[in-house]
Amino acid sequence: LGLLKPNKIRVNALKNLQVKCAHIEAKFYEEVHELERKYAALYQPLFDKRSDIVKAAYEPTDEECEWKADEEEELTEEMKEKAKLEEEKKDEEKEDPKGIPEFWLTVFKNVDLLSDMLQEHDEPILKHLQDIKVKFSDPGQPMSFTLEFHFEPNEFFTNAMLTKTYKMRSEPDENDPFSFDGPEIMCCTGCTIDWTKGKNVTLKTIKKKQKHKGRGTVRTVTKTVPNDSFFNFFTPPEVPENGELDEDSEAVLAADFEIGHFIRERIVPRAVLYFTGEAIEDDDDDYDEEGEEADDEVTSFSHS
Repeated sequence: LGLLKPNKIRVNALKNLQVKCAHIEAKFYEEVHELERKYAALYQPLFDKRSDIVKAAYEPTDEECEWKADEEEELTEEMKEKAKLEEEKKDEEKEDPKGIPEFWLTVFKNVDLLSDMLQEHDEPILKHLQDIKVKFSDPGQPMSFTLEFHFEPNEFFTNAMLTKTYKMRSEPDENDPFSFDGPEIMCCTGCTIDWTKGKNVTLKTIKKKQKHKGRGTVRTVTKTVPNDSFFNFFTPPEVPENGELDEDSEAVLAADFEIGHFIRERIVPRAVLYFTGEAIEDDDDDYDEEGEEADDEVTSFSHS
């Protein structure tokens, strides 16, 4: 900047003040986390009722099912009568399904970030997903959150719940305090899936032909190799103690952290709007014409 020496020294004083600001900001975010935890407890009864409706444990009343349509969606009496007759005809043809079948699978398929992870062999399993919950760390404990995926009994694995825990840090890096921009995920841990024999979709069996060098005979060997699957989400790469990761693992974790944030902040609180597709339209509005995201959180990955 070409500053005179006294000014440079004063700028250093300003930088020291900025470091102190970063530490105060870190405390602010710790309190925000506590506030999130408090309000999560207030939301939970509503989310529990949502889950009960989805899995047919509770049938909502006519009053609870009333929804005032937008004016442009108002139907004429004739159209209403026609729709009613068609609905009655359908009811006669087939039994009314209980709850909301494939609710969470539909949510996953409607969201690009999640549908990109889905494979065809994952879909029959996710039909059994009944709820996703977010659990925050207890007061006084290191900052973290856990995603709980609750499944009904199924033929694929014996777990009633699969979990993914994200550990966070809300303090400036001593070596680069000015980069602090709120809590960031430092690492994540999945869980062991107790697959039923022959149902593990994260592995596939391939057959390879091998030629004997001396005799020239050929044999076929069977080999088990990793397979693309949403359920690889529960076995993320481990972050070594020194924090050094290869490029591929770092890319996988960066994407993983983004997905974890998105499920926690968007999918769980607004699941019905992703089921109907309305939230996707809202998300599209968050982008300007150049395709850059406007005023939305960017997930960062940091080495510890």
